[in-house]
Amino acid sequence: MIRREASGIPFYSFKAFDEHSEIVHAVFTRLGGVSHSPYRALNVGSSVGDAPKAVEENCRLACQAMSVSGTQVVTAWQVHGNNVGVVDARDWGRVVPETDALITNGSEVNLILRFADCLPIFLYDPQRRVIGLGHAGWRGTAAKLASQMVSAMIDSFGCDPSNVLAGLGPAIGPCCYEVGPDVAQAILPTLQNLQSAIQPSGDGHFSLDLWEANRQQLRHRGIKQIEVGHVCTACHADEFFSHRADKGSTGRFAALMGIRNSS
Repeated sequence: MIRREASGIPFYSFKAFDEHSEIVHAVFTRLGGVSHSPYRALNVGSSVGDAPKAVEENCRLACQAMSVSGTQVVTAWQVHGNNVGVVDARDWGRVVPETDALITNGSEVNLILRFADCLPIFLYDPQRRVIGLGHAGWRGTAAKLASQMVSAMIDSFGCDPSNVLAGLGPAIGPCCYEVGPDVAQAILPTLQNLQSAIQPSGDGHFSLDLWEANRQQLRHRGIKQIEVGHVCTACHADEFFSHRADKGSTGRFAALMGIRNSS
């Protein structure tokens, strides 16, 4: 991934998407906004206790940095599941209920989701001009959200997975993500290569690699071009909100993806 800045707002982007000027995308950090501690500063989470006006201003700043309209945004009420919402311009301003991924082929439809250790999943089919943005923690990974996103792109828009580009963004890394045996058992059925995604860490616990577990799901569905941004949010809690590092009292950073109008 590449760290960039626009209008004083830092963000990360994927090299794989840079060749496609019709795509706007970003993984924002916690830097550059107006919220006060413990949500300092670019918190876009409206359900964590931050002042609503601060959250609204942070969302405006993020959209401004990417030169997109804040009125042309679709988001979701994330519940750590595997529901995938298919949206278009008729959904501008909507919060799609109980959904952890959104897909669209609509120009100027900007998808935004929120994160604090979970994995941002970006998908783009340049042949069909279809994008997808997903949010996967261990529950979403166990529920095969990444695979469900691919299925939705195939079913709704006729996408060929071999044409799809994928980006896996900053998330809590296996260096910091220790889970119990119940979580490990829930993830196991989704894996093609167990050892590369789950490693014993002692006392019956395991380190979980969300990047690798989701990469395997995408590879299994036929996606070959996958860029992984190995930036651990817990290791870099000064730059990203991290639910684990901040012991639950924290904000949410934004991920954004949209298709620019080609006219």
